[in-house]
Amino acid sequence: MSTPDPTQSQVTPPAQGATAAKSYQPYVDAKWGLKNHWYPALFSHELEEGAFGSTKICGEPILLRRENNQLYALEDRCCHRGVPLSKKPYCFKEGMVTCWYHGYTYGLNDGELKTILAAPDDPLIGNASIKTYPIVEKYSIIWVFVGDADYAPIPPLESDLPPQESKDYAHYSPNLTDDDAIVLGIRRKGESNWRLAVENGFDPGHVLIHWKSPLVYAHDMAVPLGFKPTSDRAVKAFEDPDGPKGMMNMYPPDADGHSHYEPIFENTMLDVRTVGGTPALGLRTSMWLPGVLKVENFPFPGITTHEMYVPIDDKSYEYWELLVKTAPTKTERDEFTDQYENYLRDAVFHDFNDDDLWARDSMQPFYENDVGFAEEKLCAMDAVIVAWRKLVARHARGIQTPPMELGTKRRR
Repeated sequence: MSTPDPTQSQVTPPAQGATAAKSYQPYVDAKWGLKNHWYPALFSHELEEGAFGSTKICGEPILLRRENNQLYALEDRCCHRGVPLSKKPYCFKEGMVTCWYHGYTYGLNDGELKTILAAPDDPLIGNASIKTYPIVEKYSIIWVFVGDADYAPIPPLESDLPPQESKDYAHYSPNLTDDDAIVLGIRRKGESNWRLAVENGFDPGHVLIHWKSPLVYAHDMAVPLGFKPTSDRAVKAFEDPDGPKGMMNMYPPDADGHSHYEPIFENTMLDVRTVGGTPALGLRTSMWLPGVLKVENFPFPGITTHEMYVPIDDKSYEYWELLVKTAPTKTERDEFTDQYENYLRDAVFHDFNDDDLWARDSMQPFYENDVGFAEEKLCAMDAVIVAWRKLVARHARGIQTPPMELGTKRRR
């Protein structure tokens, strides 16, 4: 019997079509996102003391308020006639918000209808409310827990973020949750379903769209045409019951030198080869529920890119792009901020990541009505995508339903 050659792919191409989709049906059903999870709502600097803000997550409109150093999150929809409170929120008394249309006034803390401006004796008062959301502020970001009102216990924020890597790891790259990390970034809208954005983020084959990026040329990066899995250990799953749930592409070789992915730098049939020559040491990508990407040592060693794909509705998402670097001193923080503002923000988030935006948008018509999940033809490089879909199906705390405007009444 011959011995398998470890340099040759031992990964079986994923199953195809509707039968494959049924193996991760909850993921296919999650067009509006995953509920009972933490999502970023705003950067901390976007909500000043005494200000209101607004966002939409998983189809739910959310009003945010910072008052007396406390944060509040409520449904951005008056229970009277359904108008958004954020259009022109009134605050006549601390701890309350009044609708600009008919004066319905709600408690910031509990969402209860406290009074009606011109009908203070109405029997509806105290017997109606709008939804409130758990909210925390950490890592320069305001986070909201979007889910069922009776979901308990509320998990800690860190259960929905990438875990910290041991600092003994040879290619240690800072994490969003590190105490001495500086977090800089932007957020913008993407015009595709959130699942397409997630899958693009860690897709081993999608690096082709970046192979001639200005960033690649500027730094002579050895960006391959794609990564071919060569063993069944190319993907590592994280399913600790008490920890974050996710999976990692094991691009760097093991300590013994054995590799589980082969970077492809040339296709001889097409006479195509990559342009850069400097390898990306310690580059590793991982994806975590409910949709948080971690790219270690990118764009440079010692910097980590985090991306978050927050469903807005079934056809768009909020694209969060963050760069994280260890900077324990003010001098180091100032230096990284200067580098970010004058180079990295445009070079990474626009010159490089803009390619990802239009790639996701280009997939949207094919997956518009989930047809793509039955019709796609996947190859061995896509094994990690199928594994991700199955992991979400196993560990999502809930699947969001369409909003009530579309005929579905959600649980409050």
